[in-house]
Parts: sequence; structure tokens; C-alpha cells
Amino acid sequence: MRLFLLCLFLLLLLFLFPSFSSSSSSNLLCNPEDSYALLQFKSSFTTGYDNDCPEQPQKTATWKNGTDCCSWLGVTCDIVSGHVIGLNLGCESLQGEIYPNTSLFHLSHLQSLNLSQIDVFYSNLHAQFGGFKSLVSLDLSSCHFQGEVPPQISHLSKLTSLYLSRNDDLYWKETTLKRLVQNATFLKDLFLDYTNMSSINPNLLNLIFNQSSSLVRISLQSARLSGNWKNNILCLPSIQELDMFGNEDLEGQLPELSCSTSLRILDLSYCQFNGPIPLYFSNLTYLTSLSLVKNRLNGSIPSSLLTFPYLTSLNLQDNVFISGQIPNVFHQSNRFQELYLSGNQIEGELPTSLSNLQHLIILDLSSNSFSGQIPDVFDSLTIEELRLGNNRLQGQIPPSLFNISQLNYLDCSYNKLKGPLHNRITGLQKLHILMLNNNLLSGKIPSWCLSFSYLEVLDLSNNQFTGTISAVSSYSLWYLRLCNNKLQGDIPESMLNLPNLNTLCLSSNNLSGVVSFQHFSKLQNLVSLSLSYNSQLSLNFESNANYNFSVLSVLELSSVGLIGFSKLPLGKFPCLKYLALSNNKLYGRLPNWLLEIDSLQVLSLSHNLFTSMDQFSRIHWNRLIGLDLSFNLLGGDISLSICNTSSLEFLNLAHNKLTGIIP
Repeated sequence: MRLFLLCLFLLLLLFLFPSFSSSSSSNLLCNPEDSYALLQFKSSFTTGYDNDCPEQPQKTATWKNGTDCCSWLGVTCDIVSGHVIGLNLGCESLQGEIYPNTSLFHLSHLQSLNLSQIDVFYSNLHAQFGGFKSLVSLDLSSCHFQGEVPPQISHLSKLTSLYLSRNDDLYWKETTLKRLVQNATFLKDLFLDYTNMSSINPNLLNLIFNQSSSLVRISLQSARLSGNWKNNILCLPSIQELDMFGNEDLEGQLPELSCSTSLRILDLSYCQFNGPIPLYFSNLTYLTSLSLVKNRLNGSIPSSLLTFPYLTSLNLQDNVFISGQIPNVFHQSNRFQELYLSGNQIEGELPTSLSNLQHLIILDLSSNSFSGQIPDVFDSLTIEELRLGNNRLQGQIPPSLFNISQLNYLDCSYNKLKGPLHNRITGLQKLHILMLNNNLLSGKIPSWCLSFSYLEVLDLSNNQFTGTISAVSSYSLWYLRLCNNKLQGDIPESMLNLPNLNTLCLSSNNLSGVVSFQHFSKLQNLVSLSLSYNSQLSLNFESNANYNFSVLSVLELSSVGLIGFSKLPLGKFPCLKYLALSNNKLYGRLPNWLLEIDSLQVLSLSHNLFTSMDQFSRIHWNRLIGLDLSFNLLGGDISLSICNTSSLEFLNLAHNKLTGIIP
């Protein structure tokens, strides 16, 4: 009796689980014809390398003659017949063409086939792919297939998922796609990103897709759909994700999705949709992500969008014509994590209900027309990125903004914010980027601005800050701009010990004291240095010092009291492209170190005391684009040779004493 029950149990297992993966097939032999077909298929490829794929053991390395193919990595067999029913070679870093007679097409029992990221050298997508009658899942994405998608692909009636994305030279005919959707009644996932659908009239999309009640995810990113989509009613009752990002020539109003109430993710970014956000969007209450970036939408933001119970990401950036105010309707139960509204014409004051965005990580309201004061509502928020730049915000920055503990990016630039910054703060310890430039901020720069451990970018330029610059201990800084303020005193020595500093701008202040130019050469990563228009600053150029600025590209030393070239540095500037020495008292001949800078593209020597045009007539710089010699004492004729400099695009000789005929 026990033996009978055991046999019955084993038969039941065979009935319930007719297939098994390679991990459970070590005691059974696969079909010999399938084994031979796999070895032949392997031999038609060579091993390459794909940067998009993570490093992993080569599956085909386990494919060896005389061993059970059901034990090979990437191979799945039927438990009864031993036929290969699954082949997964995704990211296998193989290269080779696929021909119509390839042994792959002998695997007639395949139910799942994944060849993604294999480089097939622009092979055609052959009609034989339509011969896998049992195929449920087909992934041929990023393989470099080309040519027409064969009509036989519509014979795969059992498909639940089809991935053909990123085969840029693969193009569709409307009849093929229509038959595929019509025949594959179980199809759930259809990913055709970066294939060519330019021959498909967008007004036929509803006829193609509205036949399907099974589609759950459709992705048509950058599929070259174009034209005016007038008949834009899509009725997809099971759809949860619809992505049409990057069809930049697709026009018309946003598609009507009124019967797609189960939609979770909708991305219609980078198209040419116009008009307002339609009212029927209010029915999409299950949305978790909505992206409509860079269209031509207008009108105001419907308040219903801001009250969807599951919406975590809303992106309406760069529509330009979206206007009105942000409805003050954020409720405490919202789930917003990302809110992008930049690049529009939204106006009015920032809503006080921002305080309810307890899950918010990124808030981008930059490049709009917001006015009034920044509300003091940030105390309880854990936001990490806050962008309020390029608006019309006024008043002082509220204290709560400086108390956000998780904030790593803060941009309030290009507003009309004023007053001093708070001396004592409790947050911002994780700050990486702080941009408060182009405001009306005043008072002394607090020491905390220059002491954050993780701070990489600090821009306080174009304000009204006064007082001295405190010691700098933010050793992660690579971008530091304090120019166009009213700062006084010495340049702190600690500023010249920042190992990662790439850009330093201190120009247009009232800095004073003596600074040895040699010290700047310690900044080995320095690409841009601007000290111009600090008339009381004295640069000390030691005559016996040899400076090496190996990566410096921009050097601005205008109006810093330089007298003659004799005291200028003997240095090496192999990458210098822009050199500004205007408004000094330079005269005489140009030194050799300057003449030997082959990379120089722009040289400004205006407002100096040069008298001879001769040395400038023989241009030594083959890449020079602009030369400004205005407001000097140049006399004599303009040499014809200066006009023969092929690279020169801008030449300013105004306000000199030149004579003769203009060449």
C-alpha cells in the first residue's frame, strides 16, 4: 500500500511540474538533437565584451560536448521529453551573425528565448523567429538587428512578453504590429523602444492597441512616431505602464486614457503634445509616476494631480507654457517623493502645504515666476534636493531651510533674496552643493559656509557680502565662487590648500594684502582662476620661481596693478585658453613664456600701455580666436599679416593711435 501511494505521489509531481531548470536536471539527459543544435549555435559566435552588462561567468563555457545540455547554464529542459524549452543568453557578451539556417531555429520546443545584448552584427530579424509556436517570452533587445520586422512574428500567438528594444535599424509595418497584437491574446509586456515605427500613422494606434485586453506594459520610447495624433483615444483596460518618451515629432493633445483606470506609470515626455492637462487625467487615481517633460502644454496644474493617493513622482519640467499657481492642496497622506515643476511660467507664492510633503526627496521649482517669501515650512521635512533658483522670490531665507538634516543640494540662485545668512544652523551637514548666487544677500559670510565636510560646490557670487573671508575647511570643494561681492581683507591661506579645487573666482571684490602667485600653483587641479578687479590686491611674482599650472585653462588677472611684463611669472601653461590681463600697466615686448602657449584662444590686453603694433602683427598662436588690444597706445600701420591669421574671429584695436589704411 505504501509503495502504491509513493508511486501515485511521484506521478502527481510529474503532472504538476512538467519542466525543470538546469539545477534539477543533473540525472536526466536532454534531447540529443537539441544538444547538437546548441553546440552548433555556440560555435557560430565569438566572445566579445559589453560595457552595459555586469561581469558574470560565461554560461556557454559550461556547454561541452558529451555532457547533459540540461545541466548547462542558461538552458532549461522539459522534465518529460528532455527537449530544450528555455534558453537565456542575455548579457553573454557574444558576437556573430544569425542566418536563416542557424541551428537555433531547430529548437522547436522553446518557450522562452533571451538573446539580449548579444551583438548579431546587424543581421536581419529572420522570419524563422516566427516558427517558435510555443514561445511565451522573447527578448532580443540591444542585439543590433536590422531590417523589417517579419510578418511571421505575429504567428507567436502564445507570447506574454516581447522585448525588441534598442534595435535602432529594425522597422515596423502597421499590418505586422496590428496582427501581432490581435493574435497574441495573452501578450502583457510589449517593449519596442528605439525601433523604427515611423511608417505607422499615429491615428492608427488606437486600432492597433485597442484590440488588446491583456496588455499590461507598453514601452515605445523614441520609436520615431510622428505626425498629428488626432484620433488619440486609447482604451487599454489592463494597462499599468505606458511609456512613449522621446517621440519628438508626435503632436496633438495628450491621449485620452479614460478607460485605463489601472494605469500606474505614464511617461509622455519629450514629445510635442500641446494644450492643457485634460480633466480625464483625474480618473487615473492609481498613478504612481507621471512624467510629461518638455512638451508644449499650457494652462494650470489640475489640483486633482496633487491629491492622487499613490502618486510618488510628478514631472512637468520644461513645458514653458504651464502657468497659474500651485494649488495649495497637498494633504498629509500624500506619498510624493519627487516633484519637478521647473522651466514653466508658474507664479504666485509657494504653497504653505509643502509642509505636508513628509516623504519628499526632490523638489524642483526652479526657472518659474514664483514671488513672495519662501515659506518657513521645512522643519519636519527630510528633503535631499531643493531647487528654487531663477524665480522672483524675495525676503530672507527662512530658518527652517537651514535645519534640514538630509539636504545635499540647495539652489536659491537668481532671486531677490536679501539680508544676512543665519550664523548658527543645525542642519545641512550632508550638503554637497550650495548655490545662493545672484541675489541681494548681505553681511558677513558665515563660517559654516566654508566648513562642511562634504561640500563640493559653493557659489555666493553676485551678492553684497562684506567683511573678511574666514578659514576654509571644506576640503572636498572643487568649485568656489565668491566674486562680485564687497569682500575685504586677505585671501585666507587655507583656500590655497584645497586639493580638489577646480574653479576659484574671487574677482570684483575689495580684497587686499600680498599674495605670492606661486602659492596658486599648489592647486594642481585648478582649471579656472579669476582674481580680476581687486585693485588693492598685490600679487607677488618671485623672479626665480618657475610655476607649473598643468591644467589651468582660464586665468583672469585684469585690474590687479600689474606693471610691465618683467614681473609676470615665468611659468608653464600647457592648457591655457583664456588669458585676461586688461586694465593694468603692461608695456614692452611679450615674454617668451606667453608666446609659447600653443593652446591660447583668447587674449585680452586692453587698457594697458602697449605702443608697438609690430609684435602683434606676427601672431604666434595658431588657435587664437579673439585678441583685444583696445585702449592702448598702439601707433603705426595695421599689418596685413594679422588679417591672414586663419583662426582669428575677433580683433579689437579701438582707441589707439593707429594710422594708415585698414587692410
